[in-house]
Amino acid sequence: MPDMSLILVVVILALTFDFINGFHDTANAIATCVSTRAIRPGVAIIGTAILNFIGAMISTGVAKTIGGDIVMSPDLINEMVIISGLIGAIIWNIVTWWFGMPSSSSHALIGGMIGAVVISAGTAALNDWGIIKIVLSLILSPISAMVVGFVIMKLIFAICHSYKPARVNLTANRLQIVSAALMAFSHGSNDAQKSMGIITLALVSGGVIGTLEVPTIVKLLCAAAMALGTSVGGWKIIRTVGGKIFKMHPIHGFAADLNSAVVILTATMLHLPVSTTHVVSGSIMGVGSAQRVKAVHWDVARSMVTAWVMTIPCTAVMGAVSYLVATSLFGGGL
Repeated sequence: MPDMSLILVVVILALTFDFINGFHDTANAIATCVSTRAIRPGVAIIGTAILNFIGAMISTGVAKTIGGDIVMSPDLINEMVIISGLIGAIIWNIVTWWFGMPSSSSHALIGGMIGAVVISAGTAALNDWGIIKIVLSLILSPISAMVVGFVIMKLIFAICHSYKPARVNLTANRLQIVSAALMAFSHGSNDAQKSMGIITLALVSGGVIGTLEVPTIVKLLCAAAMALGTSVGGWKIIRTVGGKIFKMHPIHGFAADLNSAVVILTATMLHLPVSTTHVVSGSIMGVGSAQRVKAVHWDVARSMVTAWVMTIPCTAVMGAVSYLVATSLFGGGL
């Protein structure tokens, strides 16, 4: 018989992670349009929450990747392992939010799960190729965003060079509302699925369902948790992403949002989890470099990259420690 109490704890923690992910990553969708004053902050946050919910309902491909590619088989782990991985990721997200550092919720979740799996069942339980695929998508996506953002911004400069700056900024201001909406939709389409995958993995591991097919109720709960978290808004991170990397004008915000949305939606269609934080930051760096390389505050960028590099190993340790503490207090180890 499945232990429904532990599965309930997994669901609660996964939804908590989704909520924190929502307010932690609100900056991804609205930092550019808020910093360029294209949209009022309150309107931007509510609109983003609605579009996050809609985006979260369109697909489950990323959820299946998260649920199926971290461990070799759901039979090799139990609910306590998943609980520990989630705790590690949640702690990291809260700490980085407190310091206003835009780290990756995706990296945190992957790291927390890896640490909990390794300490409980050993490295043999890890799906090496699946993890490599996930990590590569997390690493390559911000690099792609930076390169493509640079190219898009150069193309926009070439197209708009004969127009007056005031006209260009007015048009970009209006277009940025559309690009920010697309960015919010894409954020929901990728990020909410990560908690869906974790909950589905717990349901399969616990014997509640037989396959890694995401139940409709799980989709609805995760979409709602993400939207609710987004509506709260992570203002500290919005300030970092929106203003400290590069001083943006509407034309830059439009280019960064459009580029980020395309990269994230492409990843969603390929069933690959990406860090929206990394993609947006990479886009802003690329767009800023196209304006002028020295215009980008590379010291801020370096501190962000340092946080990104630290996330998986730090959350792996947190996930492992959480497992040891949880099993010593409550039992339930493998």
